[in-house]
Amino acid sequence: MAASRILFVHQNFPGQFPHIADAVLRRGHKVAAIGDQTAKGRPGVDVRRWKLLRGTTPGLFDPATRAEADLLRGQAAAEAALKLKADGFTPDLIIGHPGWGETLQLREVFPNAKQILFGEFFYRSRGADVNFDPEFETPAPKSDFRIHAKNMGLALAYSEADMIVCPTPFQASLLPRGLHDRIRVVHEGVDLDRAKRVPGASLKLSDGRVLDGRKPVITFINRHFERLRGFHIFMRALPSLLERVPDAEVLLIGTDSTKVYGGSLPDGQTWKGKMLAEVGDRLDMDRVHFTGALDHADMVKALSISTAHVYYTYPFVLSWSLVEAMACECLIVGSDTAPLRDAIEPGVNGLLRDFFDVQGLADTLVGVCQNPEAYAPLRSAARATALERFDRETVGVPGWLDLIDEVMAR
Repeated sequence: MAASRILFVHQNFPGQFPHIADAVLRRGHKVAAIGDQTAKGRPGVDVRRWKLLRGTTPGLFDPATRAEADLLRGQAAAEAALKLKADGFTPDLIIGHPGWGETLQLREVFPNAKQILFGEFFYRSRGADVNFDPEFETPAPKSDFRIHAKNMGLALAYSEADMIVCPTPFQASLLPRGLHDRIRVVHEGVDLDRAKRVPGASLKLSDGRVLDGRKPVITFINRHFERLRGFHIFMRALPSLLERVPDAEVLLIGTDSTKVYGGSLPDGQTWKGKMLAEVGDRLDMDRVHFTGALDHADMVKALSISTAHVYYTYPFVLSWSLVEAMACECLIVGSDTAPLRDAIEPGVNGLLRDFFDVQGLADTLVGVCQNPEAYAPLRSAARATALERFDRETVGVPGWLDLIDEVMAR
């Protein structure tokens, strides 16, 4: 493809696009980006940052609040785009994440530019994360209407896209049927050269003890511990596991925060605090290790000594941590939910269990600890799957470049 001008749009640029931006720069394209004040600089990219001039209207009809916020961000991004245009940059192609409304007015600013939009998530009151867990949510028309209305900005943005790129089939399935002919499924890719099993790895804990995998180690990763990623189910399975496997150690990697996707708790309570209050008196806390956030090298060490890695999730976006655990040849014990089915084939490259079956999870982990060698083929198959579907250098970047060529050739 001849050299073109490409504009990336992402509130937190580069977001999902850093390596795609680098790749088009290497091709000789001129590249600019628009983002919020949090957007980061990147060599070779002219980054323009927008700023809101006002907040949402107090007392606005509740279902309209998200649409107004998206339009306000879209207007601010359009003002930044107009300045970019005045400085002589008119893109041939816009690659954007529409999740915050920033692409909404760009067709008016750049009417001839083609658009590839990132299809991360389209909200639903049923069939996705909302109303999935009856312990915490009960369907109600008022809340369902509000969830449905969150799609107003996304629907307008996707209606104007030349192509929508979704990382997984589940994410693609959430979009309205009328858009499916414009959807392509290509994961942005994870650096699997950095995520691979380290032979002989060990991990030093904050108390000075060292875990090296000679005892069973169960790993669990959440950026922030939350119910959407099954933290409550995992914690409830631990008393049975620790009682039946007296030498098992548990590594919980992540942070304790009130800012979570799956619903905040009242009065500043965290999910770690809530679950320790529920099951903590039945846990041997000398064997349950909350590590906090680990740097990437230590996370890989933890995954390298893992006997089983538990990844549970509501029907939501698939985490990079799952892909990295697969790439480190972990035995994945996952929830039998739609996102996992895009990555794990039960009995071939991992195990899937009913999300709500706490005892079933405990029984599975006990069985793995008692006979880990039986699962060696699943471990190697997990890495093979990760390389085939999620590797950045062989799947993500080449796949995106092919899509760019396809759109620009139309």
